Amino acid sequence: MKLPFTIEQFLGVFELYNQSVWPFQIFIYIPAVLCIFFIFRNSRLSGKLISAILVFLWLWMGVIYHLTFFTTINPAAYVFGILFITQAVLLAYYGLLKGTLSFAFEGSVSAYAGIAMVAFALIVYPLAGYFFGHIYPRSPTFGLPCPTTIFTLGILLMLKGRIPFRLLIVPILWSLVGFMAALQLGIYEDTGLLISGITALICTILRNNSFQKIRSDRVHQPERNNK
Repeated sequence: MKLPFTIEQFLGVFELYNQSVWPFQIFIYIPAVLCIFFIFRNSRLSGKLISAILVFLWLWMGVIYHLTFFTTINPAAYVFGILFITQAVLLAYYGLLKGTLSFAFEGSVSAYAGIAMVAFALIVYPLAGYFFGHIYPRSPTFGLPCPTTIFTLGILLMLKGRIPFRLLIVPILWSLVGFMAALQLGIYEDTGLLISGITALICTILRNNSFQKIRSDRVHQPERNNK
């Protein structure tokens, strides 16, 4: 896949973005940490509060980063922007309008994988970027697509019950597209993006199949008891 921009142009977009939105890069950690707090508190409003934060993050990436900054070097960013806004709409529909998204750390394999992804996005990702020579402001900060997609996948793995697969389509798609582009550009910290996408997909399939089996057993249990 030949990219329509150079590594210098790509890092230049990060620089322009980081300088333009400063000090947002610091304050955006506050809602991210609040997501973790609400997951462990598990109150009645936690689901809607976490959903609202995720909606904000995906609107920010779609409108501010993709449509405002990334389109200056890549026409495909218009498509990416629409996809990210679509993800925000889906999160708003399920999490705010229908109120069907409930989050909690339940100690399952997917929950531990989710916490690992969140920690990677907020702590390991920027440290790895620094190690690979991506020094601020020419570096992808939290609030930009790759680390924030990893964060989102981690949060979604801590949903209670079945995980709506449609909520994973855009994040997993971006984990593939973003990783392939980043690999060519030497953004090696985005290896975690691909790993997170694959892990989230596997965990979701196994978890949803498990819930389907439990539901099926409950449906057939009365029939067995009557025999």
